[in-house]
Amino acid sequence: MPDSLSKISDDIARCTLCPRLREYCLRVASQKRRMFRDDDYWGLPVAGFGDAGARLLVLGLAPAAHGGNRTGRVFTGDRSGDWLYAALHKYGFANQPVSMRRDDGLRLTGAYVTAAARCAPPKNKPTPGEFGNCRKYLIRELGALLEVRVVLCLGRLALDNYMAARSELNLALPRPRLLFGHGAEWRSPEGIAVCCSYHPSQQNTQTGRLTQPMFHALFSRVRDLAAAPPRQEGRDSLGGGEQGFA
Repeated sequence: MPDSLSKISDDIARCTLCPRLREYCLRVASQKRRMFRDDDYWGLPVAGFGDAGARLLVLGLAPAAHGGNRTGRVFTGDRSGDWLYAALHKYGFANQPVSMRRDDGLRLTGAYVTAAARCAPPKNKPTPGEFGNCRKYLIRELGALLEVRVVLCLGRLALDNYMAARSELNLALPRPRLLFGHGAEWRSPEGIAVCCSYHPSQQNTQTGRLTQPMFHALFSRVRDLAAAPPRQEGRDSLGGGEQGFA
């Protein structure tokens, strides 16, 4: 029986593979941040969110302690989500530009948003083992999202984890290795465009490392790639695909 996104989401919410992360998420949910003291924190691992027919897959790092760990939806209730969903709305993937809580009416069309780690990590730093524990969920999502044409990796660790998932699936990897950078791009032999962006964290947006014009220019590119017809498999006999913007 084919895997479904709802079954994957249920399994993620019940996951207890990483005791350090589970303890941290529950502690944050109990202590709360003062400005959210009246909120009922989710406190569980956070599943992906979006359209089962997505042509664009957005891959982030992990839920924020007082963002996704509070609201129960990826990139929801924090500044990174403000940037991401505003861009998704501007380029036609979302019905509204804000994502504040699970019941706020947000719908994605043609896009699915997920993360390499499903629990908020202390200091935003999952361990390699914790990433490895979560990778099976990303692999299952990749298997369930059959229409994906573009994978947008928000940050180097998102790119590393996507490539690790491809390796576990015995899919081709870029040769030479794709170096992370804002705007870096690779085309896989099966027709997936892998694009990279700096993560829209405050560390990047407040310092000017990532600006809205940079982010929106990349989303314009991603929209065009997602709308393009699938490319033919096997066009590169080495399985290396293409690097750089076409």
